[in-house]
Amino acid sequence: MLEHTGIESGRLHFSWISSAESTKFVDVVKKITAEVKTLDPANKKYVKTEPKVA
Repeated sequence: MLEHTGIESGRLHFSWISSAESTKFVDVVKKITAEVKTLDPANKKYVKTEPKVA
């Protein structure tokens, strides 16, 4: 569904991790960090910016 809005699916991640699964948390964060580093910059029209004050 994200592709229809122009947002790459690799920019959104969901993981269910229990507070007792610290090792899994570390693994997921490392994996997502590596994936994010390979992405091109986001399309600027989807990046929120502060409104300009006149």
